[in-house]
Amino acid sequence: MNLLTRIGAFALLAAPTAVWAQTAPDLNAKLAAMEAATKAAQSAGDNAWMLVSSALVLMMTAPGLALFYGGLVRRKNVLGTMMHSFILMAVVTMIWAVVGYSLAFGGSSPYFGNFQFAFLDGVGATPNADYAGTIPHSTFMVYQLMFAIITPALISGAFAERMKFSAMLLFTVLWTLVVYFPMAHMVWGKGGLLNAFSGGRIPCFDFAGGTVVHITSGVSALVCAIYLGKRIGFPSNAMKPHNLVISTIGAGMLWVGWFGFNAGSALAASGLASSAFVATHFGAAAATLAWMSVEWMDAGKPSVLGAISGCVAGLVAITPASGFVKPFPAMLIGVCAGVTCYFMVTRVKRKFGYDDALDAFGVHGAGGTLGALLTGIFATSAINDGLKDAAGKVQPLGLVDGNGGQVFNQLGGTAIAWGLAIVGTLAILKIVDATIGLRVTKEQESDGLDLSMHNEEGYVFEN
Repeated sequence: MNLLTRIGAFALLAAPTAVWAQTAPDLNAKLAAMEAATKAAQSAGDNAWMLVSSALVLMMTAPGLALFYGGLVRRKNVLGTMMHSFILMAVVTMIWAVVGYSLAFGGSSPYFGNFQFAFLDGVGATPNADYAGTIPHSTFMVYQLMFAIITPALISGAFAERMKFSAMLLFTVLWTLVVYFPMAHMVWGKGGLLNAFSGGRIPCFDFAGGTVVHITSGVSALVCAIYLGKRIGFPSNAMKPHNLVISTIGAGMLWVGWFGFNAGSALAASGLASSAFVATHFGAAAATLAWMSVEWMDAGKPSVLGAISGCVAGLVAITPASGFVKPFPAMLIGVCAGVTCYFMVTRVKRKFGYDDALDAFGVHGAGGTLGALLTGIFATSAINDGLKDAAGKVQPLGLVDGNGGQVFNQLGGTAIAWGLAIVGTLAILKIVDATIGLRVTKEQESDGLDLSMHNEEGYVFEN
């Protein structure tokens, strides 16, 4: 082989290497760009879903809860009752911005947050990987705010028609600081005592707020009802809802908004969000039918009030379980909630004689407790595989997975929520009562809170 031939052969062999050397950086750059585009698309989709969910949860407070509660009171108290829900959207937002978000999600203490995010310092467009790695930190913050808004609004159903407006405002400020923020941190915060996904010493499953929202508000409602005492004329005088039409509209809005509440708690537009969406709907439907059926057998007729109450009871009970259970266990939880809450409202309240005006405890306290405990039975890694050991192996969740001990963890978390709500609420009521007084006068209560607290009327029939 002459020299010219050898040079030609060498060139042919070297050519692919030279071409690869030129194209490899281009290929790597294209792959990197494709990966970045994929992540950006995922972030955009997740962020869009979470912003919609935030709006849905806010809609639950007003107009949803405002209409639901507003129709259940007597006509002379409709504006005062709706005002409770509406004004808390503003009050809690201010507390949240200054210190509330930080106390709930700052730091890594087992019991309390810190001032890491006070005045929303460091809360911007960059995701917080400790909580939601694909959405802006500000989106996660505002989503959690909506939970903080509706929780104290739920309590107002117990003291409806008899608490001063100024007392309600002071009570809410103190209650969010003493009860809600610590409980939210313990269950959902980094390093929280009850946070099963962050090394909590009592790993409790609460997907969307069974303990944080419903048990704390429901049990606090019972304490408020007992401490304030009964409304004038209760129970001898009939105190029927004045407008079940707007209550039914409110219940429908709550049902729709609850999809943001539960499915949104997946913090992403994911398969887990779909599962929570399905569980939420099926649980609410089953509870509606269960309450209606029991009432039909017990009282002889099915009522609209019973149907909408059963709907809310089912939504409450499925909340902690929504991201952990399959559809048919979700329906079973709904049936249990419908039956249990019906008897809490119609039998237990009557037996003990407390005046829980709009049944905040009978639905939210009892339903939230039931749902939290049943989560320990029906939670399964087939739905939520987020709990893993150090080696990355998916762990069993509830009794159906063979982890019977989770029932005791749920019981522990429930007991802590009850204890904090009872002690914290009682202390706050005493402070408010001693400083500005809690209850309206007899004359103000007889006139109605619309006139006595706000100098307005909900219905004016003059031409």
